[in-house]
Amino acid sequence: MKGLIFLIFLYILTSCALEQPDNSTSTSGTSSQQSLIKEQFYPIRHVVDGDTFWIEDGSPTGQKIRFIGIDAPENRNAFKKKKEYYGEESKAYLMELLEGKKVRLELDVDPLDPFGRTLAYVYLENGEMVNELIVRTGNGILMTIAPNIKYEERFYKAQQYAREHRLGLWAKEIDKDPRK
Repeated sequence: MKGLIFLIFLYILTSCALEQPDNSTSTSGTSSQQSLIKEQFYPIRHVVDGDTFWIEDGSPTGQKIRFIGIDAPENRNAFKKKKEYYGEESKAYLMELLEGKKVRLELDVDPLDPFGRTLAYVYLENGEMVNELIVRTGNGILMTIAPNIKYEERFYKAQQYAREHRLGLWAKEIDKDPRK
């Protein structure tokens, strides 16, 4: 009887151990996304719009990256999204900033968005954070979604700067959402 109780206890203990999440890597990320090396710099493959681009990560297709904490106006009509005010300018700014360069990625709590894009804070080789530059220059706005809120205050201050100086999409009308 004691042997049977011990076996049941061992079974329960083993089952619980197998169900525990591994906090060292995200279970929601793809193998390609999980293989990103924090200190590695990746060449830019293609800029999609003001807040999305592709990197060369050694895979045949590359990896699609979406900036954490910001949103940029749409530069074209696609799916249910409509072209927005300042969308073309926002994309042009990001193209000028990234094309021909390499970037380092920093992940947060959720590594992927609902569309399977890798969510990242993006850094140029000189150490500047691209997410913050986009907001500070008025080429995007603050848009944080929990749990990825690590730099929310930093982006808020960058947006305040852009609004106060009427930069980028804030140049037209400061009291309303300029993308409407």
